[in-house]
Amino acid sequence: MTDSTEPTAASERAPVPPRASLAAKLRPNLVALAALAVAAISVWQWYSARGDLERLREEVALRLRDADAEARAGRLAAKDAESLVREVDKRLDALEAKVGESQSQQLALEAMYQDLSHGREDWVLTEIDQTLSIAARELQLAGNVPAALAALSAAEARLARVDRSQYPQLRKAIARDAERLRAAPSLDISGLTAKLDQLAASVDSLPLLAEGRPQAEKMPDGGKEPAWWVRFGTGVWDELKSLVRVQRLDAQDQSLVSPEQAWFLRENLKLRLAHARVALLQRNESAYRADIRAATQWVSRYFDPRDKRTQTALATLKQLEAATVSVELPSIAESLAAVRSLRTPRERAGK
Repeated sequence: MTDSTEPTAASERAPVPPRASLAAKLRPNLVALAALAVAAISVWQWYSARGDLERLREEVALRLRDADAEARAGRLAAKDAESLVREVDKRLDALEAKVGESQSQQLALEAMYQDLSHGREDWVLTEIDQTLSIAARELQLAGNVPAALAALSAAEARLARVDRSQYPQLRKAIARDAERLRAAPSLDISGLTAKLDQLAASVDSLPLLAEGRPQAEKMPDGGKEPAWWVRFGTGVWDELKSLVRVQRLDAQDQSLVSPEQAWFLRENLKLRLAHARVALLQRNESAYRADIRAATQWVSRYFDPRDKRTQTALATLKQLEAATVSVELPSIAESLAAVRSLRTPRERAGK
């Protein structure tokens, strides 16, 4: 320690050269200048940094304002988007509800359509059954083949309007029954019935034999034409005789009836014709022919054969007696069985 300090003290005590003293004098000035320069540089740098900082601050503030505006715009857009999303959600919910309601309505409509379809088919089968039943009764009671054929044609047309591919067995049964009816012999029940009705209505107008006029007296052959006064007297006498007629009836002639018996005769004849009509509808040929023969005998016996009305009645009775009423007609039982076999499962299912 002693050795290190000693040279320093000796150096301090050594003489200083002139340049060293000048440097020593100038050193504080240089230091001051350097410090001043450093201070100036520091001030300039501080001022420059301050400007930069201000500009940076302004830029940051501007950017912050822009960011804030963008943020506010983003928040507004987010709010709008959120409200839009909520509205879209509401619309989607409403749409889903409508879709669900539409699906339920569609299912209900499909079920209703199926019910209506089944109901329509049941109604069609019922209508065909009723039509064929009426035709069968008409065919059985009156032998009306055209009416039965018309009923079968109507049933076929009704099935064709529903669906041509449905009910093949029923359609085949209807076709077979129609073919059998077309091949059956014709029987004009309605025409014969109309003739019987017309004949019964004309009974009251037929003249009885007792009501017939006496024949005019013939002039003797080879006689000359009488004088005018004779002809005049004869004409006057004929006119007088036409006012009052006296006729002699033989009591032994049973074809002559009294006025009291005439009403019963006409009524009995009407009853005979009515019985013949019933036998015709029942196709009872023996009873029908018996009634027609009895009516023919009565008309020939009790009514005036010289009158045109009596002749027309006899001609009509002859036509009625020649008609054939015991024709065996086919039935439409196959079609009725086919349509009822289709209705029975549906009725059981409905119950």
